[in-house]
Amino acid sequence: MKSRETVLIVDDSVESLNFLTDALEDAGFTVLVALNGLTAMTLVDRVAPDIVLMDAVMPGLDGFETCRRLKASASYIDLPVIFMTGLCETEDIIRGFEAGGVDYVTKPVIPDELLPRIQRHLATAQSVRSARTALDLTGRFLIAVDSTGRTVWSTPQATRLLKEIFDYEDTGTFTVPPELAACLNPTPNRPAPSTKMKVGDRSLEIIYVGRVSDGEILLRLSLAEAAADKSALRRAFALTDRETDVLLWIAAGKSNRDIADILSLSPRTVNKYLDQIYLKISVENRASAAAKAVRVLSGL
Repeated sequence: MKSRETVLIVDDSVESLNFLTDALEDAGFTVLVALNGLTAMTLVDRVAPDIVLMDAVMPGLDGFETCRRLKASASYIDLPVIFMTGLCETEDIIRGFEAGGVDYVTKPVIPDELLPRIQRHLATAQSVRSARTALDLTGRFLIAVDSTGRTVWSTPQATRLLKEIFDYEDTGTFTVPPELAACLNPTPNRPAPSTKMKVGDRSLEIIYVGRVSDGEILLRLSLAEAAADKSALRRAFALTDRETDVLLWIAAGKSNRDIADILSLSPRTVNKYLDQIYLKISVENRASAAAKAVRVLSGL
Protein backbone atom coordinates (compact mmCIF):
# COMPACT_ATOMS: atom_id res chain seq x y z
CA MET A 1 0.00 0.00 0.00
CA LYS A 2 1.20 3.50 -0.79
CA SER A 3 -0.52 4.97 2.27
CA ARG A 4 -2.18 3.68 5.39
CA GLU A 5 -5.82 3.28 4.50
CA THR A 6 -8.26 3.47 7.39
CA VAL A 7 -10.59 0.58 8.17
CA LEU A 8 -13.55 1.00 10.51
CA ILE A 9 -14.61 -2.26 12.22
CA VAL A 10 -18.12 -2.28 13.66
CA ASP A 11 -18.86 -5.25 15.92
CA ASP A 12 -20.42 -5.69 19.37
CA SER A 13 -17.92 -8.47 20.16
CA VAL A 14 -14.75 -7.15 21.84
CA GLU A 15 -12.99 -10.43 21.09
CA SER A 16 -13.77 -10.08 17.38
CA LEU A 17 -12.65 -6.44 17.38
CA ASN A 18 -9.33 -7.29 18.99
CA PHE A 19 -8.67 -10.20 16.61
CA LEU A 20 -9.45 -8.20 13.47
CA THR A 21 -7.60 -5.10 14.69
CA ASP A 22 -4.40 -7.09 15.18
CA ALA A 23 -4.71 -8.72 11.76
CA LEU A 24 -5.40 -5.47 9.91
CA GLU A 25 -2.73 -3.46 11.72
CA ASP A 26 -0.21 -6.19 10.88
CA ALA A 27 -1.27 -5.76 7.24
CA GLY A 28 -0.50 -2.01 7.39
CA PHE A 29 -3.95 -0.51 7.95
CA THR A 30 -5.02 2.14 10.42
CA VAL A 31 -7.91 0.67 12.38
CA LEU A 32 -10.88 2.33 14.09
CA VAL A 33 -13.44 0.38 16.09
CA ALA A 34 -17.07 0.84 17.11
CA LEU A 35 -19.20 -1.41 19.29
CA ASN A 36 -22.52 -0.34 17.78
CA GLY A 37 -24.11 1.32 14.75
CA LEU A 38 -24.66 4.75 16.28
CA THR A 39 -21.02 5.05 17.34
CA ALA A 40 -19.98 3.93 13.87
CA MET A 41 -22.01 6.68 12.20
CA THR A 42 -20.44 9.30 14.49
CA LEU A 43 -16.94 8.02 13.68
CA VAL A 44 -17.60 8.03 9.94
CA ASP A 45 -18.64 11.69 10.13
CA ARG A 46 -15.48 12.65 12.03
CA VAL A 47 -12.79 10.49 10.45
CA ALA A 48 -13.99 9.39 6.96
CA PRO A 49 -12.63 5.81 6.81
CA ASP A 50 -11.70 4.22 3.50
CA ILE A 51 -13.71 1.04 4.12
CA VAL A 52 -16.04 -0.42 6.76
CA LEU A 53 -16.25 -3.98 8.11
CA MET A 54 -19.78 -4.24 9.48
CA ASP A 55 -21.17 -6.93 11.76
CA ALA A 56 -24.65 -7.68 10.45
CA VAL A 57 -26.24 -8.71 13.77
CA MET A 58 -25.86 -6.23 16.64
CA PRO A 59 -28.23 -5.12 19.40
CA GLY A 60 -30.07 -1.86 18.80
CA LEU A 61 -29.11 -0.50 15.39
CA ASP A 62 -28.04 -3.59 13.46
CA GLY A 63 -25.49 -3.60 10.65
CA PHE A 64 -28.08 -3.59 7.87
CA GLU A 65 -29.81 -0.46 9.17
CA THR A 66 -26.49 1.26 9.96
CA CYS A 67 -25.34 0.69 6.38
CA ARG A 68 -28.69 1.83 5.00
CA ARG A 69 -28.45 5.10 6.96
CA LEU A 70 -24.89 5.70 5.81
CA LYS A 71 -25.80 5.12 2.19
CA ALA A 72 -28.71 7.56 2.47
CA SER A 73 -26.06 10.29 2.48
CA ALA A 74 -24.42 11.28 -0.81
CA SER A 75 -21.18 11.78 1.15
CA TYR A 76 -20.87 8.03 1.79
CA ILE A 77 -22.28 6.56 -1.40
CA ASP A 78 -18.77 5.41 -2.46
CA LEU A 79 -17.76 4.11 0.99
CA PRO A 80 -17.36 0.31 0.68
CA VAL A 81 -19.10 -1.70 3.40
CA ILE A 82 -18.24 -5.39 3.82
CA PHE A 83 -20.64 -7.31 6.03
CA MET A 84 -19.37 -9.86 8.51
CA THR A 85 -22.04 -12.35 9.48
CA GLY A 86 -22.76 -15.80 10.80
CA LEU A 87 -25.96 -15.69 8.76
CA CYS A 88 -25.72 -17.73 5.61
CA GLU A 89 -29.28 -17.81 4.30
CA THR A 90 -29.75 -16.32 0.84
CA GLU A 91 -32.26 -13.74 2.10
CA ASP A 92 -29.74 -12.46 4.68
CA ILE A 93 -27.06 -12.07 2.04
CA ILE A 94 -29.53 -10.22 -0.19
CA ARG A 95 -30.42 -7.91 2.73
CA GLY A 96 -26.78 -6.91 2.98
CA PHE A 97 -26.52 -5.98 -0.69
CA GLU A 98 -29.87 -4.17 -0.64
CA ALA A 99 -28.65 -2.13 2.35
CA GLY A 100 -25.68 -0.94 0.29
CA GLY A 101 -22.98 -3.48 1.13
CA VAL A 102 -20.42 -4.44 -1.53
CA ASP A 103 -19.48 -7.85 -0.14
CA TYR A 104 -19.83 -10.18 2.81
CA VAL A 105 -17.66 -12.66 4.71
CA THR A 106 -18.86 -15.36 7.05
CA LYS A 107 -17.81 -15.63 10.68
CA PRO A 108 -15.42 -16.70 12.00
CA VAL A 109 -13.54 -14.33 9.69
CA ILE A 110 -10.32 -15.69 8.13
CA PRO A 111 -7.86 -12.77 7.63
CA ASP A 112 -6.16 -14.39 4.62
CA GLU A 113 -9.53 -14.41 2.84
CA LEU A 114 -10.62 -10.98 4.09
CA LEU A 115 -7.53 -8.97 3.11
CA PRO A 116 -7.74 -9.56 -0.68
CA ARG A 117 -11.42 -8.55 -0.58
CA ILE A 118 -10.56 -5.34 1.27
CA GLN A 119 -7.84 -4.48 -1.25
CA ARG A 120 -10.12 -5.15 -4.22
CA HIS A 121 -12.94 -2.97 -2.88
CA LEU A 122 -10.52 -0.20 -1.90
CA ALA A 123 -9.19 -0.17 -5.47
CA THR A 124 -12.70 -0.07 -6.93
CA ALA A 125 -13.78 2.77 -4.63
CA GLN A 126 -10.64 4.74 -5.51
CA SER A 127 -11.37 4.33 -9.23
CA VAL A 128 -14.90 5.68 -8.74
CA ARG A 129 -13.66 8.62 -6.68
CA SER A 130 -10.95 9.37 -9.25
CA ALA A 131 -13.50 9.39 -12.06
CA ARG A 132 -15.76 11.81 -10.20
CA THR A 133 -12.81 13.99 -9.22
CA ALA A 134 -11.78 14.08 -12.89
CA LEU A 135 -15.27 15.31 -13.75
CA ASP A 136 -14.89 17.93 -11.04
CA LEU A 137 -11.50 19.11 -12.31
CA THR A 138 -12.95 19.63 -15.78
CA GLY A 139 -15.53 21.97 -14.32
CA ARG A 140 -18.47 19.59 -14.21
CA PHE A 141 -21.30 20.46 -11.83
CA LEU A 142 -22.96 17.03 -11.96
CA ILE A 143 -25.32 15.26 -9.59
CA ALA A 144 -27.05 11.89 -9.85
CA VAL A 145 -30.52 11.54 -8.39
CA ASP A 146 -32.96 8.67 -7.99
CA SER A 147 -36.39 8.57 -9.61
CA THR A 148 -37.84 10.76 -6.83
CA GLY A 149 -35.21 13.47 -7.37
CA ARG A 150 -33.17 12.79 -4.21
CA THR A 151 -29.37 13.03 -4.54
CA VAL A 152 -27.51 9.73 -4.92
CA TRP A 153 -24.07 11.27 -5.50
CA SER A 154 -22.52 14.48 -6.77
CA THR A 155 -19.12 15.60 -8.03
CA PRO A 156 -17.07 17.52 -5.45
CA GLN A 157 -17.62 20.79 -7.33
CA ALA A 158 -21.39 20.26 -7.41
CA THR A 159 -21.31 19.37 -3.71
CA ARG A 160 -19.54 22.63 -2.91
CA LEU A 161 -22.03 24.56 -5.03
CA LEU A 162 -25.06 22.99 -3.33
CA LYS A 163 -23.60 23.63 0.12
CA GLU A 164 -22.83 27.23 -0.81
CA ILE A 165 -26.26 27.97 -2.26
CA PHE A 166 -28.47 25.99 0.11
CA ASP A 167 -26.25 26.01 3.22
CA TYR A 168 -26.54 22.23 3.51
CA GLU A 169 -24.37 20.25 5.89
CA ASP A 170 -25.12 17.17 3.80
CA THR A 171 -25.95 17.41 0.11
CA GLY A 172 -27.69 14.05 0.38
CA THR A 173 -30.67 16.06 1.65
CA PHE A 174 -30.93 17.96 -1.66
CA THR A 175 -34.00 17.08 -3.75
CA VAL A 176 -34.59 18.59 -7.16
CA PRO A 177 -37.70 20.80 -7.59
CA PRO A 178 -41.02 18.94 -8.01
CA GLU A 179 -41.53 20.32 -11.52
CA LEU A 180 -38.31 18.61 -12.63
CA ALA A 181 -38.72 15.46 -10.52
CA ALA A 182 -42.08 14.90 -12.24
CA CYS A 183 -40.43 14.57 -15.66
CA LEU A 184 -37.14 12.78 -15.00
CA ASN A 185 -37.91 10.17 -17.63
CA PRO A 186 -37.94 11.94 -21.01
CA THR A 187 -39.14 10.07 -24.09
CA PRO A 188 -38.42 10.67 -27.79
CA ASN A 189 -41.58 12.76 -27.90
CA ARG A 190 -40.72 14.70 -24.77
CA PRO A 191 -37.41 16.59 -24.71
CA ALA A 192 -34.96 16.41 -21.82
CA PRO A 193 -36.28 18.70 -19.08
CA SER A 194 -34.63 21.54 -17.22
CA THR A 195 -35.77 24.01 -14.62
CA LYS A 196 -34.51 27.18 -12.96
CA MET A 197 -34.57 27.90 -9.25
CA LYS A 198 -34.23 31.31 -7.62
CA VAL A 199 -32.16 31.13 -4.43
CA GLY A 200 -31.73 34.60 -2.96
CA ASP A 201 -30.25 36.75 -5.70
CA ARG A 202 -28.85 33.77 -7.60
CA SER A 203 -30.45 31.60 -10.25
CA LEU A 204 -29.61 27.91 -10.51
CA GLU A 205 -30.49 25.93 -13.62
CA ILE A 206 -30.87 22.15 -13.31
CA ILE A 207 -30.53 20.34 -16.63
CA TYR A 208 -31.34 16.70 -17.38
CA VAL A 209 -28.31 14.90 -18.91
CA GLY A 210 -29.38 11.27 -19.06
CA ARG A 211 -30.07 8.03 -17.22
CA VAL A 212 -26.97 6.29 -15.86
CA SER A 213 -28.78 3.23 -14.50
CA ASP A 214 -32.16 2.21 -13.12
CA GLY A 215 -31.36 4.03 -9.89
CA GLU A 216 -29.35 7.02 -11.15
CA ILE A 217 -30.36 9.95 -13.35
CA LEU A 218 -27.61 12.42 -14.20
CA LEU A 219 -28.23 16.17 -13.94
CA ARG A 220 -26.01 19.20 -14.60
CA LEU A 221 -26.10 22.37 -12.52
CA SER A 222 -25.54 25.80 -14.06
CA LEU A 223 -25.37 29.16 -12.31
CA ALA A 224 -26.83 32.29 -13.86
CA GLU A 225 -23.40 33.89 -13.65
CA ALA A 226 -22.13 31.41 -16.24
CA ALA A 227 -25.07 32.20 -18.49
CA ALA A 228 -24.31 35.91 -18.15
CA ASP A 229 -20.67 35.31 -19.12
CA LYS A 230 -21.74 33.39 -22.21
CA SER A 231 -24.14 36.13 -23.17
CA ALA A 232 -21.44 38.80 -22.80
CA LEU A 233 -18.99 36.92 -25.05
CA ARG A 234 -21.64 36.09 -27.62
CA ARG A 235 -22.66 39.75 -27.91
CA ALA A 236 -19.08 41.05 -27.99
CA PHE A 237 -17.82 38.73 -30.71
CA ALA A 238 -20.93 37.50 -32.56
CA LEU A 239 -20.13 33.89 -31.72
CA THR A 240 -22.34 30.84 -31.96
CA ASP A 241 -23.39 29.11 -28.73
CA ARG A 242 -20.78 26.35 -29.08
CA GLU A 243 -18.03 28.79 -30.04
CA THR A 244 -18.88 30.75 -26.91
CA ASP A 245 -18.56 27.60 -24.78
CA VAL A 246 -15.13 26.90 -26.23
CA LEU A 247 -13.93 30.47 -25.70
CA LEU A 248 -15.15 30.46 -22.09
CA TRP A 249 -13.04 27.41 -21.33
CA ILE A 250 -10.07 28.88 -23.20
CA ALA A 251 -10.37 31.92 -20.92
CA ALA A 252 -10.44 29.53 -17.93
CA GLY A 253 -7.08 28.08 -19.02
CA LYS A 254 -8.31 24.67 -20.16
CA SER A 255 -6.43 22.69 -22.80
CA ASN A 256 -8.05 21.56 -26.03
CA ARG A 257 -8.30 18.02 -24.70
CA ASP A 258 -9.91 19.25 -21.47
CA ILE A 259 -12.42 21.29 -23.47
CA ALA A 260 -13.20 18.30 -25.65
CA ASP A 261 -13.96 16.22 -22.56
CA ILE A 262 -16.02 18.96 -20.90
CA LEU A 263 -18.16 19.63 -23.97
CA SER A 264 -18.28 16.01 -25.17
CA LEU A 265 -16.52 16.89 -28.43
CA SER A 266 -13.54 15.43 -30.24
CA PRO A 267 -10.23 17.36 -30.00
CA ARG A 268 -10.39 17.78 -33.79
CA THR A 269 -13.78 19.50 -33.48
CA VAL A 270 -12.44 21.80 -30.77
CA ASN A 271 -9.61 22.80 -33.12
CA LYS A 272 -12.14 23.66 -35.82
CA TYR A 273 -14.08 25.84 -33.41
CA LEU A 274 -10.86 27.56 -32.38
CA ASP A 275 -10.06 28.42 -35.99
CA GLN A 276 -13.49 30.00 -36.35
CA ILE A 277 -13.08 31.90 -33.07
CA TYR A 278 -9.65 33.27 -34.03
CA LEU A 279 -11.10 34.54 -37.30
CA LYS A 280 -14.14 36.17 -35.69
CA ILE A 281 -12.28 37.94 -32.88
CA SER A 282 -9.21 38.81 -35.02
CA VAL A 283 -6.48 36.97 -33.11
CA GLU A 284 -3.86 34.42 -34.11
CA ASN A 285 -3.49 32.20 -31.04
CA ARG A 286 -5.23 30.93 -27.91
CA ALA A 287 -3.33 33.26 -25.56
CA SER A 288 -4.63 36.31 -27.42
CA ALA A 289 -8.12 34.80 -27.55
CA ALA A 290 -8.07 34.18 -23.80
CA ALA A 291 -6.87 37.74 -23.13
CA LYS A 292 -9.67 39.23 -25.23
CA ALA A 293 -12.26 37.05 -23.54
CA VAL A 294 -11.01 37.97 -20.06
CA ARG A 295 -11.20 41.68 -20.88
CA VAL A 296 -14.85 41.31 -21.92
CA LEU A 297 -15.72 39.22 -18.85
CA SER A 298 -13.98 41.77 -16.60
CA GLY A 299 -15.88 44.66 -18.17
CA LEU A 300 -12.69 46.29 -19.43
